[in-house]
Amino acid sequence: MTKRMLLRAGHVISMDPGIGDLPRADVLIEDGRIAAVEREIAAEVDAEVLDMTDRIVMPGFVDTHRHTWEAPIRGCAPDATLDDYFVEVLDTFAPVYGPEDVYAGNLAGSLECLNAGITTLVDWSHINNTPEHPDAAVQALSETGIRAQYAYGSANTSLADYWFESKIAMPRDDVRRVRERHFPSDEGLLTMGLATRGPGFCVNDVVDAEWRLARELDIPITVHVGMGRLAGRFGMVRQLHDLGLLGSDTTYVHCCYFSEEEWRMVADSGGTVSIAPQVETQMGHGWPPVMKAIEYGLRPSLSIDVVTTVPGDMFTQIRAAFGAERARVNAECWQANTTVPETMLTARRMLEIATVNGAHVAGLEQRTGSLTPGKRADVVAIDATALNVAPLIDPVAAVTLCADVSNVETVIVDGTVHKRDGRLLADTARARRLVEESRDRLAAAVEERKRQQA
Repeated sequence: MTKRMLLRAGHVISMDPGIGDLPRADVLIEDGRIAAVEREIAAEVDAEVLDMTDRIVMPGFVDTHRHTWEAPIRGCAPDATLDDYFVEVLDTFAPVYGPEDVYAGNLAGSLECLNAGITTLVDWSHINNTPEHPDAAVQALSETGIRAQYAYGSANTSLADYWFESKIAMPRDDVRRVRERHFPSDEGLLTMGLATRGPGFCVNDVVDAEWRLARELDIPITVHVGMGRLAGRFGMVRQLHDLGLLGSDTTYVHCCYFSEEEWRMVADSGGTVSIAPQVETQMGHGWPPVMKAIEYGLRPSLSIDVVTTVPGDMFTQIRAAFGAERARVNAECWQANTTVPETMLTARRMLEIATVNGAHVAGLEQRTGSLTPGKRADVVAIDATALNVAPLIDPVAAVTLCADVSNVETVIVDGTVHKRDGRLLADTARARRLVEESRDRLAAAVEERKRQQA
């Protein structure tokens, strides 16, 4: 029996150029798929009707890089630079993380995403201290019902061993086990990637081995590059080029200190880009290179990165990127006494980057990112009657510059409602209890470890 849902009379921002924006329109969902987007659709007898009057109906946000496991230590490093983060998080909390902490983090973290209208997530999970850690991470993602790419990363039991010219490769057999056990198909809500460290963080033999493992298992690659006081100077993309490893299956995260040559290499190879603007400006990675990526024909996406230091919602990232890029361009033009270019970043371009571009970077553009008939139904409704949104003049500006998490009223993933009337349809009390217990457990373990090392 076909399951139908009709979203009635919303202001639709489809992010599909063939459909455009419709001030009053309906969206029909059948068996988890968008069946039609039209000005008026006759209600099916068996359809569940959701009244979207005075709501902005749009595709869900896509977060292309988040260390979801860090939810139990949210806000632990508010003033950290990137250098501080390596010490305060990766060399302090990460070594004492157990599978139960990863489960708690991924459960609460992915529910946080859904609550904020993020329907697709790339979970950059560099916390695989034991084989039980990835199992716990995947279990939590599966339970919340989010669409996600689980990116298997390295262990973090020792900063010295796993970063800065590391000679330890990810466990080949365990990566294969996770692929075969949890991701036998690439068609489900959850898919798999490989979160690699790259040149400058491990020796070339390890870089080569991890890239080739990903390609052997036919899973995409995601890697941090070109960020911070030191890492930006490694010429990581140039090194990957020299190793013969560049490809269209790779997402480059941050990219703040690319040379012109490296931008060309990424573009020519068909690679994709994920930018975390709040982290990059706040922690000293460098200027978020949104327009630089666009200038080279790339379609940049946005990501949250770490809730240890920044908020976990896409509204923050949109505004951080929008403000930083416009400030940078304005300053350069005024300094040179030249006219600000008309092609300067716009609010609509930012919404595109946060939705359909994100789906492109996650390798899921055929499934999500726009309200296009035939795609899976990942849909968000924003309350346009709220005082921080009303009166509605420009719906795109309302989303990108006015709305916040409190205005996310309805969230649908793959045709299933996960947030209704502003409330998550999940056991949020349990998720909160688990991350609080994890926080206490981790804090005690850190203190014990310090005592033993003293």
